Amino acid sequence: MAELHTSYYTIYVDLPQDSSRILLVHGYTGAFDMVSTKVGTYLRGNEVHRAPKPLYGAWTPDPDLPLESISLGDNTIDALRRRGYLTDLSFDDEVSQFRHIADIRHQQALDRSNFVFMPTYDCNLRCFYCFQDHLRTDPANGHLLGLMTKPVIDRIFRGIEDIESRNSPRTGPRNFGLFGGEPLLRANRPAIEYIVGKAQAMGPMTMWAISNATELEAYADLLGPEAISSVQITLDGPLAEHDKRRIHTDGTGSFAAIARNIDLALDTGVSVQVRMNIDRVNIDQLPTLARVMHEHGWAGRSGFVAYTYPIHAVNAATERSTTFSQWDLDVAIDRLREEHPEMAVIDRPDERLRRAARQLFNEGGEPHLRAEYCSAHSGMYIFDAFGDIYACWERTGEQRLRIGRVDASGKARMNLPLVEDWRSRSVATVNACTHCRYALHCGGGCAVLAEGKRGTLHANYCDGFANRFRAMVAEAFLDHEAGVVFDDVRQTIAAS
Repeated sequence: MAELHTSYYTIYVDLPQDSSRILLVHGYTGAFDMVSTKVGTYLRGNEVHRAPKPLYGAWTPDPDLPLESISLGDNTIDALRRRGYLTDLSFDDEVSQFRHIADIRHQQALDRSNFVFMPTYDCNLRCFYCFQDHLRTDPANGHLLGLMTKPVIDRIFRGIEDIESRNSPRTGPRNFGLFGGEPLLRANRPAIEYIVGKAQAMGPMTMWAISNATELEAYADLLGPEAISSVQITLDGPLAEHDKRRIHTDGTGSFAAIARNIDLALDTGVSVQVRMNIDRVNIDQLPTLARVMHEHGWAGRSGFVAYTYPIHAVNAATERSTTFSQWDLDVAIDRLREEHPEMAVIDRPDERLRRAARQLFNEGGEPHLRAEYCSAHSGMYIFDAFGDIYACWERTGEQRLRIGRVDASGKARMNLPLVEDWRSRSVATVNACTHCRYALHCGGGCAVLAEGKRGTLHANYCDGFANRFRAMVAEAFLDHEAGVVFDDVRQTIAAS
């Protein structure tokens, strides 16, 4: 039997201002365990393949304990082995084990389909950072700005049945989404009503929408648990700041209409996720926006979530120097929270990580390990107004990138090489990810952003994940230990 040594996939989470303990996390067994510094030092000293330097910051220095003087009891050694922290596998064998687990997780995700309707590429706002800006400003794309018709909707629903017939048997309600452009324009009402009715007729389902909410009042009777039950809405600051960023085609602002429609959605029992796209220009407006949320009575209401996300320089109108990395935005919001307690209503980008870890500490069970970053690499089918099918909503509108098309008979004709390109991306197929102990907690990062930096979808996009993960897990554990009241884990549409 080979000699036991520390698993390459062991993660060390140092606890702020506590040098006596270390929280261990294992990258593919999913184990979370609190150990003494002595045990942590023993594991670090028995690494055959040394832990890489953290992408941001540094590990807490190990105490000055001579390794030869550290011995652990048989029970401790056995526990560390059972939890995965000690192993007799070679590095290559561990990588194979990691890939095997990632492949299983990825196959499970591939079996879960969700269907997104894009009734139009048109939008009534002109936001400078929009990744679809070229679809509405380039005259060559004018043909894309029409509205999905009822015959096309019928065709797409037959296509959904065709897709489902080829996949594993469905379990649970179907998942439908509405995206654009702006899907909930007043002019789109007939198409949306028809889509909702067809979806309901298929059986149990959930339906969400990503909307600018400027004309949401036109859909008041379609909002609720049995129809459109969840809406993601964007506010980019309080009124004055927001109205400089999210403007109508005539230059007027949109804040007042959106605020009214957030009230409307919450009153109908709809879950509302308010997303704030943040850069270095508007971040200082967040405390004021938090106060606005309290004044409107949104903070604390059932179903209301407000979260931040960094703007990425995805078009020529976005100045890269004004953007944040996700980690830098986490840190910046932490600083604002220290000065402005009302900011507690606004989640950091990585709040999902903290909540998932906190739920694990509180309730036990298995951690959420994922082999892919988002549903573009598993079971998402996005149908545009012409029956074209895409895997990722940031890659819609270009026929050369479509993964399929629903033909006149309702059959989904798939471009198998492109389907394979999107659906095969997982942490088991991106080489850098197979050697990363964080990969099954991260999913490999956004493929589109990876492609922008590396020229291929099959590259990693880390965005400081190692530091983000350790910071959120440490915070979650200390909150758990201190008995801080925990609210339920909240998911956002953007994480689907």
